[in-house]
Amino acid sequence: MELRKYAVLGLLIACGVSGLRAVPARELRARSAVERLIGASGAEVAVALRTLDGRDELFIAADQSFHAASSMKIPVMIELFAQVQAGKVRLDEPLAVKNEFRSIVDASVYQLDAADDSDPEVYKAVGQTMTLGRLCEAMITVSSNLATNLLIDKLGVENIRRTVHSLHADGMQVRRGVEDGKAFAQGINNTTTARALLILLEAVAKSEAVDPASSHAMVEILKRQKFNEAIPAGLPSGTPVAHKTGEITKIHHDAAIVYGPRTYVLVILVRGLAEKESSAALIAEITKLVHQDIQ
Repeated sequence: MELRKYAVLGLLIACGVSGLRAVPARELRARSAVERLIGASGAEVAVALRTLDGRDELFIAADQSFHAASSMKIPVMIELFAQVQAGKVRLDEPLAVKNEFRSIVDASVYQLDAADDSDPEVYKAVGQTMTLGRLCEAMITVSSNLATNLLIDKLGVENIRRTVHSLHADGMQVRRGVEDGKAFAQGINNTTTARALLILLEAVAKSEAVDPASSHAMVEILKRQKFNEAIPAGLPSGTPVAHKTGEITKIHHDAAIVYGPRTYVLVILVRGLAEKESSAALIAEITKLVHQDIQ
């Protein structure tokens, strides 16, 4: 009888069923301070944070939908590496650079204006070619809208949507390329939740988005981000961070993998502040509060 008891116990442990409930994640003590900061700002803010070890988390309005702005470039990058891994495309594959795209409303042609883009360099290559890898670098590190639309046309928006769904991040809705004015006028926009962006970046950080080599390459691209006035500004100097920002009028987002003794993913979405400096300062201050709590 005693032998049988231990045999059953061993079987339960081997199956991962010990009879003990998993310890739930701890909600950060900083929640109240973060909520006070958000309330004082007058902005709508969503926060999603989880440590990679799953022990600490913070979710505030994490399932509220926001205009995605350039945060939607994260799933475009993931889809690119997924197609590379599947052998459908290559990072060194050349792509003709054009500035003509079709509206999803009526298929009419529209162009992007270099003056409204954060990076003019890709426009200089119109009529020539750039590799998919170079376009991805421009899309993420300097948030090139032209590079983004070229990649979306190449990869296919439905493929991007399927990949997002496969990663269980359906709060991210990629519906179109950037600067489709007719679609914007009809309210057809790319949208996201803070939770969806957290799920996507967790997959990258855990080498589960595509394969380990692809995930590592994506992290390195995100680490070369040139716009660092939001989440990185709230971290101790020298803290490694892989992130992507997104900005349009009264919208300012940052989504990051923050590396350290306890690596975590942090997403902060802000809507309603007219001045970029104000939203950046708010994101940085929230980051400072949560980082101190985790470390």
